[in-house]
Amino acid sequence: MSVGRVLVTGAAGQLAGAIVDGFAGGEAVALTRSQLDITDAAAVRRTIADIAPRVIVNCAAFNDVDAAEDRPLEALAVNAFAVRTLARAAEDAGATLVHYSTDFVFDGTASEPYTEEAPTSPRSVYASSKLLGEWFALEAPRAFVLRVETLFGSRTRPGRPGTVDKLVEGLQQGRELPVFVDRTVTPGYVVDIAAATRHLLETNAAPGVYHCVNAGPVTFEALARDVAQALGVTPVLRPVRMADVPLKAARPRYCALSPAKLAAAGFVMPDWRDALRRWLADRSAATA
Repeated sequence: MSVGRVLVTGAAGQLAGAIVDGFAGGEAVALTRSQLDITDAAAVRRTIADIAPRVIVNCAAFNDVDAAEDRPLEALAVNAFAVRTLARAAEDAGATLVHYSTDFVFDGTASEPYTEEAPTSPRSVYASSKLLGEWFALEAPRAFVLRVETLFGSRTRPGRPGTVDKLVEGLQQGRELPVFVDRTVTPGYVVDIAAATRHLLETNAAPGVYHCVNAGPVTFEALARDVAQALGVTPVLRPVRMADVPLKAARPRYCALSPAKLAAAGFVMPDWRDALRRWLADRSAATA
């Protein structure tokens, strides 16, 4: 079932690229920040009125966690107040809003994957701005907030490389890599996230918050070792603990998310190992 015209904001990033590819054959309109600055409320209202999308997928975000501590107003403008503008414009256009959030809305003190019902407790400016963005997004009459983390999936690594991109490059180059032994995540393959997004929209799933990550918690050390095995290289790793690394913004130590609610809505996210190998195969084919 076609969802109609889809407007994708923040189109220069790897998640947005996968979203556009995932809606291939439809009427996807992808706009980069230079084409639409979502902090410009007048431009947002004008653009959405002109395009008249049935779905607005917001991939624009201020993602520099440490920089947000020094530039809180900018982080809030992009991650929170611009989302409120999109929600209001979506209501005016009769459109569904899809907004991506983060595992950072949790404090990281859990010992098992967080569900959508778990209480939030942001510990940084970035995390607080993203939680505000969730609340504003859900003000739209029909909105999906999809929490994602540790994204990977680009072929050519457009824009700022992510953690997994850096791991792959470092392992291939034989460099020593510092890896956290006590930070646990659930990585998210952008191709699978795009497919899950489309599923929710096409099946008329209940709106609300969903955790959209590949299944299975993993530490960064274990992730690095698995990537090395998949690449057929011997890793040179320097295990570190979060307390040993001076970071301006606090990170949640345990931030694995449970995609069980998404599975109940009919889309089972594959295990992260399966997703990782599909991406590496695709990445290798693209550079051959």
